[in-house]
Amino acid sequence: MEQEANKEDWEKLIKEECMLRGYSDKTIKNYIHHAKSFLASGLPARDYLLSLIKKDMSEQTVRSAGFAIKFYFRLSNKKDSEIDAILKIPNMKKPKSLPKVLSRKEIQEMINSTNNLKHKAIIMTAYSSGLRLSEIINLGWHDIDFERNIIRIKRGKGKKDRIVMLSPKVKKVLKTFNHNSYNIFMSDRGKKYSPGTIELIIQKAAKKAGIEKAVTPHMLRHSFAAHLLENGTDISYIKDSLGHSDISTTLIYTKVSNKYISKIKSPLDY
Repeated sequence: MEQEANKEDWEKLIKEECMLRGYSDKTIKNYIHHAKSFLASGLPARDYLLSLIKKDMSEQTVRSAGFAIKFYFRLSNKKDSEIDAILKIPNMKKPKSLPKVLSRKEIQEMINSTNNLKHKAIIMTAYSSGLRLSEIINLGWHDIDFERNIIRIKRGKGKKDRIVMLSPKVKKVLKTFNHNSYNIFMSDRGKKYSPGTIELIIQKAAKKAGIEKAVTPHMLRHSFAAHLLENGTDISYIKDSLGHSDISTTLIYTKVSNKYISKIKSPLDY
């Protein structure tokens, strides 16, 4: 019982400290999960992280575990020397993979291949406004300004508000929907779509469109940014539309945009 009480104590401590710092529910769950796994292993922090690497866990998993363990030790009653030793463990380098982008033709074929109007609207909204998965799920009718053709995203990632464009094509579809519910995209049972359901909707649309690559909701967001860049949209506007804090995050789209790549001449063609 004492061990269980201690478990409840540290879980409560992590949860409350995260809440005070304004961390998301996802971050809180990750910290508790990784701290629980670490404590159950009985290994020193360094050895535990090395064990994850040896198990071929992803870089992101190891990074998340490291942050969670350090967060836990900061809240513990350990000696300063012990905490210092933990904090000196390096964080695994974050992988710098390029965003995966669909072509305009592929996205249009996904939309055309979808017969369910609600599912079609989800794909159109995600791509036309560059929304994150959580933002699609939580999008409410009160967030849509049909007069000004804008969408207000409230408390997006980092709890930041922003405004994005409302496509006339999306507007036309949304106007046909029943506006009685709080959220726009609701299941037939009157509940918000789950992340897994929306992922499945997009995967099925891609398969019907004959796209062989694995398509995710975030790829529509990446495509939104890359296609705006190719159309000559100012990078600072794209940054604000995506809700990025640092423009360096947005600049990665220059590495996948045809606008920039096509200007580079291959040595074969000299």
